[in-house]
Amino acid sequence: MNLVINARDAMPNGGQLVIETGNAELDQAVCPTSENGAGTRNYVLLAVSDNGYGMDTATKSHIFEPFFSTKEQGKGTGLGLATVFGIVKQSSGHIFVHSEPGHGTTFKIHFPRVDEAAESHDHGACEGSFHGNETILLVEDEEAVREPATEYLTENGYVLLKASCGSEALVLAEQHNQPIHLLLTDLVMPKMSGRELAEKIARIHPETKVVFMSGYSNNLISSQQILDPKHVLLQKPFRLAALGRCIRETLSRAKAAGKGE
Repeated sequence: MNLVINARDAMPNGGQLVIETGNAELDQAVCPTSENGAGTRNYVLLAVSDNGYGMDTATKSHIFEPFFSTKEQGKGTGLGLATVFGIVKQSSGHIFVHSEPGHGTTFKIHFPRVDEAAESHDHGACEGSFHGNETILLVEDEEAVREPATEYLTENGYVLLKASCGSEALVLAEQHNQPIHLLLTDLVMPKMSGRELAEKIARIHPETKVVFMSGYSNNLISSQQILDPKHVLLQKPFRLAALGRCIRETLSRAKAAGKGE
């Protein structure tokens, strides 16, 4: 209820509110504060999204603090999100927020899932297929996503060029005179969106395939962010194994298409 009220207040002139549920998997690299050690856990996902004002980085860093509020005096206690955070942590869950000014906000809550008869999936058996030696340009403004992804992909044999914003990525692309096989970029970033970046990179390195990442709900991606069907969208937060599979499949399809030509 607190998340829905905040979403309403962020859209004083109306907008879109989307509530979604589903199943999800997270691993230790995504949730380093987990008390359950390494490995993968199954979760139930509750996501609440709006296309309202959005928040900058400074605001996001304080939103779960008691009595912190961006609302006018008398219109909020500053306890709503602190309460949400407390409920999630008491349930051994995790909460993620994705927001940029002008692009709305998505809260994703993961509660541990209990299955009476869970199916067994041997994730380890297919890990080897995620290795590669291609060059990847990773663009992500959140260090908590950028660094684990860099470490994982490097360990799997890829050559990584990494940037925290679109302008930095363009400089790297212009200076790199060898092929860049894949651009892995956040879709919504300050100043230059992932889609705009992909279009600019294509002029410098037409060989580059694209995988977008986004923490926003698919139902709230703005018309300016609508993707070409040939592009891939990976929803955050994701398991590193899911990232590896997505990249390997994208690059393998590109190689197969090249041979077909």
